[in-house]
Amino acid sequence: MFTRMLGALLCALLAFPCASMAKDRSGEVEIAVTIAAPDDSKDVRVWIPYPVSNSTQDISNVKVSGNFSQSGIYGEKETGNLALYAEWEKPTKERAITLTFIATAKELVKKDFPAVEPAIPVEIQEYLKSSKFIPTDGKVKEVALSVTNNKQKISEKARAVYQWVVENTVRNPDTKGCGTGEVEIQITKRSGKCADISSVFVSIARAAGVPAREVFGLRLGKKDDEDMTGGHHCWVEFYVPGYGWVPADPADVRKIMLVDKLDLKGAQDTIGYYFGGVDQYRIALARGGRGYYLNPRQNDGPLNYFMYPYAEVNGKSLEWLAAQTDLKYKVKFKAH
Repeated sequence: MFTRMLGALLCALLAFPCASMAKDRSGEVEIAVTIAAPDDSKDVRVWIPYPVSNSTQDISNVKVSGNFSQSGIYGEKETGNLALYAEWEKPTKERAITLTFIATAKELVKKDFPAVEPAIPVEIQEYLKSSKFIPTDGKVKEVALSVTNNKQKISEKARAVYQWVVENTVRNPDTKGCGTGEVEIQITKRSGKCADISSVFVSIARAAGVPAREVFGLRLGKKDDEDMTGGHHCWVEFYVPGYGWVPADPADVRKIMLVDKLDLKGAQDTIGYYFGGVDQYRIALARGGRGYYLNPRQNDGPLNYFMYPYAEVNGKSLEWLAAQTDLKYKVKFKAH
């Protein structure tokens, strides 16, 4: 009893919850997808992000139903992300597929960074690389150098980048879906939604020598029965050698500031929490990966990021960024 009391006291004094005290959220998630295509179409395909269990989430009781010709679960080689894939090879008036599963998500708080950081492992160095979607030169490099020039430890650099992103971006509620994450535009525009803000963090972090990646996920409802169709959300992770991947969510900070009408001074608790912490109302669908090909390979070019369902009809992609036109989906959550 004394040991448990002492542990709880230490957690309170350190201002973060112990793993045993972490909150969780559990319920059934239903993702129902329908595809509008000419009745005589013989080449209709869909990919749906497929979540997996890990240390912070448990996925169970997975069920797949629909009128597809065939389906399967496939992994993408570059990122390891999984997708539920289905295709329709025969003419039909409607094409539908539903993915249902039980999800239990845990709050994650990682703030006890090591005093000494070893070298970045070889297998992690790929998360320092620049790409078309995650540039690390030009204006991005300028910002990275300016905010981290007196920082030595990776955890300190990550905090400086996080603080800059929180202070220099705003959430734009009119942005379509979660945004397109075009860093070279956002680093100047400095407004958007979670994909935009998260991409800016990852680019600046990598330019500063901090391994970083995006996490593409889905919120779990706070109500017992809730429509979460608009609940897709992305955040970030950075890697601290000798400690591991650490979550951060500058985009949720800016959303809370907008909704609750907070200025930076009034949002200090929120800012502090979401560096090294994320709540239990989310599951990860995919990690990393920008501008890559799914498995089986899609025909209409590389995909910006994989968080929403993606579909092609006769080799041409349908608009996927939450437009709900020819590619429609509903996400429902029921608490346990």
